[in-house]
Amino acid sequence: MEKNRSIRILSPGRVNLLGEHVDYNDGLVLPVAIDRYVTVDAQPRIDRVIQIKALDLNQYVQIDQKSIENKTDTTGTPLPTWALYPAGVAWSLMRSGYQVFGVDCEYSSNIPIGAGLSSSAAVEVGFAVLWQTIAGWTMDRLTLAQLCQKAETEYVGVNCGLMDQFACANGVDGHAVLLDTRSLQYQPLPLPKNTAIVIADSSIRRSLVNSDYNDRRQDCESAVAILKKSYPSVRSLRDISIPEFLAIRQKMPGCVFKHARHVVEEIERVNQAIRFLEMGESEQFGRLMYETHVSLRDLYEVSCPELDILVDIAESLKGCIGARLTGAGFGGCTVNLVEQSRADEFVGMLYEKYQQKTSRKASVFITHASRGAHVY
Repeated sequence: MEKNRSIRILSPGRVNLLGEHVDYNDGLVLPVAIDRYVTVDAQPRIDRVIQIKALDLNQYVQIDQKSIENKTDTTGTPLPTWALYPAGVAWSLMRSGYQVFGVDCEYSSNIPIGAGLSSSAAVEVGFAVLWQTIAGWTMDRLTLAQLCQKAETEYVGVNCGLMDQFACANGVDGHAVLLDTRSLQYQPLPLPKNTAIVIADSSIRRSLVNSDYNDRRQDCESAVAILKKSYPSVRSLRDISIPEFLAIRQKMPGCVFKHARHVVEEIERVNQAIRFLEMGESEQFGRLMYETHVSLRDLYEVSCPELDILVDIAESLKGCIGARLTGAGFGGCTVNLVEQSRADEFVGMLYEKYQQKTSRKASVFITHASRGAHVY
């Protein structure tokens, strides 16, 4: 380790193009790391103190590694929520036997917070790459993502899947990265040429409460239990074909059937999307994005009027290939695949028409598929 060495880490946010609400059903997901970043600037220390300043919040914390387990700072005060994420990464790394050096660091972000673009995962992965860079230990990026996920689930206390940390760690320029959430195998898939990914933040902050999310998961588990009676080999909704699923609709309560149907059909959409991306069939891929939005709206019931309006407007604009809500739903963002040559015009029109229809201002910005977290 070089003392007085300045290090800058860029850690991207992510957006999911297809495969929504299938990660906890052993499905396939198709996230993209985007060129919006958490930026971490740091210098190693000679002691075990982790000193962090969150520039956007104008808050500062000092943590001794000996007190990380207690989630307190050097004065014994409980850590603020934002500090649990980097502290949790240090905790997770140390629990797995990796050396974590003290640092003086500050970080900022241009990823909208609370909009479903994984700002927290970007923080986690950014700090993991920082400590890896300082200490020099080797680790594959899947393991790094898993340790960051462990930090969030076991230290911060947020029950998240692996997709967010995986995408932030494993992004590839110009590509989506297909992740099989059961086998954890993954591969990059090229995005259509001359396209941009436009994010539209509805300005509606997610009202998804734990009960909504847990109800959806419970319905998926209930569907699996019913399916097992007819198809004993079924372990998750991943294991049933659409015709097999539809054949037993009379055996399921209405809401269970609707919610599970979204998952079964969404997994098949991702399978189709793989072929379309490999063949460069951008229009067909975009059609799947629209279909996913309709399914999330009508079957999984996680949309809201503002997200529907954004998608309807996008579909009417020239150059839009596909659009849908992204993330958990009930607010947040839409993701739009747009011809690069029309992207600026698209941004202006979407912003203007959304404000006319809702009296709200959306934050609409152009992004591109980027590489995962790295030393800058």
